[in-house]
Amino acid sequence: MTIGKHNLNEKVFIIAELSANHNGSLQTALDTITAMSDSGADAIKLQTYTPNTITLDCDTDMFTISQGTLWDKRKFYDLYAEAMTPWEWHEALFNHAKNLGRQAFSSPFDPTAVDFLENLDVPAYKIASFEITDIPLIEYTAAKGKPIIISTGIATLEDIQEALEACQRVGNNQITLLKCTSAYPAALEEMNLLTIPDMIQKFGVTVGLSDHTMSLSAPIAAVALGARVIEKHFILSRDMGGADSAFSLEPHEFRTMVDAVRDTEKLMGKVTYDLSPKSLKSREFSRSLFIAKDVKAGEAITVKNVRSVRPGFGMAPKYQKEIIGKTFKADYVKGTPLTWEHIE
Repeated sequence: MTIGKHNLNEKVFIIAELSANHNGSLQTALDTITAMSDSGADAIKLQTYTPNTITLDCDTDMFTISQGTLWDKRKFYDLYAEAMTPWEWHEALFNHAKNLGRQAFSSPFDPTAVDFLENLDVPAYKIASFEITDIPLIEYTAAKGKPIIISTGIATLEDIQEALEACQRVGNNQITLLKCTSAYPAALEEMNLLTIPDMIQKFGVTVGLSDHTMSLSAPIAAVALGARVIEKHFILSRDMGGADSAFSLEPHEFRTMVDAVRDTEKLMGKVTYDLSPKSLKSREFSRSLFIAKDVKAGEAITVKNVRSVRPGFGMAPKYQKEIIGKTFKADYVKGTPLTWEHIE
């Protein structure tokens, strides 16, 4: 699967999420994208909504957050009014990312956001965890024919299946599912990353990780388990505060994560039993059969005059029992690597 020019099968796709970490400043958003690029992100991702496209302006308890989160006692409407990325910023932010050689796309939260993003020619779409049950939105987005990334943070197995089927109904099979734990920040014990290889097998699509932990271990483990996409929230400094600051990585942390993911990719390599050139060279340090003392022609081979020692220039030790009792063809000095030509 490819997103833009990025082949996910060849290289893990690392997404830096801006979310609310602009704190209402276009310049901060631009500076953050620069830092994302400098920190090794392959792509930057925005969220495209307004308070009115994502919730209702209501004062009832149902529209007030009270779930033991960072945002408890706040109205949904007020939180999203503060956190939104103004739509008039999008073109400038996307162009800035592209000028830095990075991909740029967004999470739409309603069909008007999809239409808006289509006019900006985004290379992909991301469906947020809490929108996975909005099948009409998924169908509308997937129908645009672009790669679609779907977070599964609040999804049941049935929800995931229905989201996949929604994409497939409109002819879109360019699907990536992100294992996600929708807690902010997420506890390591709740990540259950062993689900990643199961998702790959069960659903037959590309799988990645949307990570809200403050640990760098989760992306490393995810890549080792087969993740091809890593998404992390990014902030210039958590001291800035803001709606998402508590679970966002600073530039030096993100850089460390990227380097660790790239190292993990190298470590994983491919399934092979072939030896690398260096490993082949190192076989010289393996054991082999050597003449261990000066011997005469016709003398019998014993465990004392032929031994298994390092280095590996003689016969393989597996032949030792076979040659015991045979005789030497000629006189040989100690330290001669034994070959079949030395044996009567």
